[in-house]
Amino acid sequence: MNRSDHVALLLRCAELSRIARETGNTPFGALLAGPDGEILLEQGNVEVAENDCTGHAETALVRAASKRWSKAFLASCALYTTLEPCAMCSGAVYWSGIGRVVYGVPERRLLELTGSDERNPTLDLPCRKIFASGQRHVEVLGPFEEVSSQVLAVHAGFWKKAP
Repeated sequence: MNRSDHVALLLRCAELSRIARETGNTPFGALLAGPDGEILLEQGNVEVAENDCTGHAETALVRAASKRWSKAFLASCALYTTLEPCAMCSGAVYWSGIGRVVYGVPERRLLELTGSDERNPTLDLPCRKIFASGQRHVEVLGPFEEVSSQVLAVHAGFWKKAP
């Protein structure tokens, strides 16, 4: 896949994050693309709707994907997400066998948005560092600056920053 294909899928994730926000959840979205780039699953955050603190888009997507496909197949797939996966989501991706993560905006940028908002106590732990600690390789592509304005626009006015 070329860069414009990745950008198109990341923009779809931004739309999924908008839908998540409109349904009362925090504004994050993810999708799973197969080996040919076809969208296999889409997911927004569901932590509020399902009263589940682990209901991040990536983790919910990984749960669904791991029930449908083998680790061997998932190794050929890519998880796309609006913002760099947090430590929990990175762990879920790692254990699922998914072979690639593509993200739009880095986790550190999220901390700038959320400040001390209790809805997202951001960890400053890049997904590359988490994956590098494992025994199998997970390819990481990102950030993609060309999608940052669309991704961040969904977060506008959502988070309360520290005074």
